[in-house]
Amino acid sequence: MNTTAKVRIGTRGSPLALAQAHETRDRLIAAHPHLAVDGAIEIVIIKTTGDTVQDRPLSEIGGKGLFTREIDDAMLAGEIHIAVHSMKDVPTWLPDGIILPCMLEREDPRDAFICLKAASLADLPPGAVIGSASLRRQAQIRARYPHLRVEVLRGNVQTRLRKLEEGVVDATLLAQAGLNRLGMADRITGTLSVDDMLPAVAQGAIGITCRADDAASQALLAPLNHPDTFDRVTCERAFLARLDGSCRTPIAGLAELSADGTRLAFRGLMARPDGSEVLSDAGEGARADAGQLGVQVAERLLARAGDGFLTTPSA
Repeated sequence: MNTTAKVRIGTRGSPLALAQAHETRDRLIAAHPHLAVDGAIEIVIIKTTGDTVQDRPLSEIGGKGLFTREIDDAMLAGEIHIAVHSMKDVPTWLPDGIILPCMLEREDPRDAFICLKAASLADLPPGAVIGSASLRRQAQIRARYPHLRVEVLRGNVQTRLRKLEEGVVDATLLAQAGLNRLGMADRITGTLSVDDMLPAVAQGAIGITCRADDAASQALLAPLNHPDTFDRVTCERAFLARLDGSCRTPIAGLAELSADGTRLAFRGLMARPDGSEVLSDAGEGARADAGQLGVQVAERLLARAGDGFLTTPSA
């Protein structure tokens, strides 16, 4: 590790994580030309439990924090200055001493359908196997396409595409944003509308964390923050937090800005893992009340769901 680097960026080691870290490095240099000097920025790869354990669903081994815990520990120990995350992997509550002051401009938040045999989920024959590790995707597929089979498929983008090509599954869903950032949009068979598959909270957004007492890093990140993305994701994460959502719960949500940029429209969804019941709601509010809007939609869903809905065991 280059301990003399002005900025040490912590990241997971997957191709997508590294692409996001490199994008962050490039944006830092554009905003702060003095960081263009060789050695001023170092990218530090940190292996997380979520990367190491690939044979079980995240819901069985601890949820989202498994992709961030070791990175958070390195930050609190002073080994890195900032950390770059896919926002949909960031737990709803951050560890004490860590803040999230910056989000880069959001990519396409929708899900991509990838298949060598059919043009869409609707075109797949009964019994076709869809590979996905996401309870959110699994539940929505089971609800809308009960004739299809859903099986757990974990691994990075490249691993999942390889398993698809090997015939382990007939189709898979991946975040359109990740494929775009990897320059792999040509692998997409089709993009699912948000009516067909509501995205994960914060999907397509990159978040950058730092220590709460690190004023220098906060100053470096300030010009990189994209306010539109920040407010949309704030609404979505407030919804998730009110539902106490984790990888154990099929939850989806998407906030979108009005044409004039002053208001937010939010759609939220929660489902039983087996797809037997899907509840959705929507609302609008002032952009300044982004978090409140997310909570309001969550409250309405909780009132309809009743006790036990979010704790139903996975099928």
